[in-house]
Amino acid sequence: MEFLNHFKIIESIIAFIVAFFVRLIITKSLRKIQTKFGFQNSRILVTNKIITVIIYITVIVVVAFIWGVDEKQLLIYISSFLTVLGIAFFAQWSILSNITAGIILFINYPVKIGDSMTILEKDSANNVTGEIKDIGAFFITLRTPEKKLVTLPNSIILQNNIMYSPRQK
Repeated sequence: MEFLNHFKIIESIIAFIVAFFVRLIITKSLRKIQTKFGFQNSRILVTNKIITVIIYITVIVVVAFIWGVDEKQLLIYISSFLTVLGIAFFAQWSILSNITAGIILFINYPVKIGDSMTILEKDSANNVTGEIKDIGAFFITLRTPEKKLVTLPNSIILQNNIMYSPRQK
């Protein structure tokens, strides 16, 4: 019995070591992608954090299986958690749309921190112009020509027409 526990400990340690090295390889790959495609450091850091969380959640599940957690109970727990999470997101649909918009802005949108942009509203008197200071999970922050900070939900950026000027290098 004691041999079996030592074997489980060794397997658990190996799982964490493998996860650590996978994370290192992915981090180095992200740095190469950043250099090759010119992504901003903040985008690489956020991507790295997301991947790290996914890797370590996977390791925790693997270690749980190594130590004999019943698959049915684990699946019930995970499905219950995802159900509650889904209901919470449905109740807060705007939060979900802002997260989705943030991911789209992060991955596949032409603007970057330092660029100037104008969000074109139907009424041109309500246009918002400024330099992008931050692109977060929920909001984008602009600094207006008057040096004021304006925070806008990411979904607004995707729903409206945008006029932007890349920063001069």
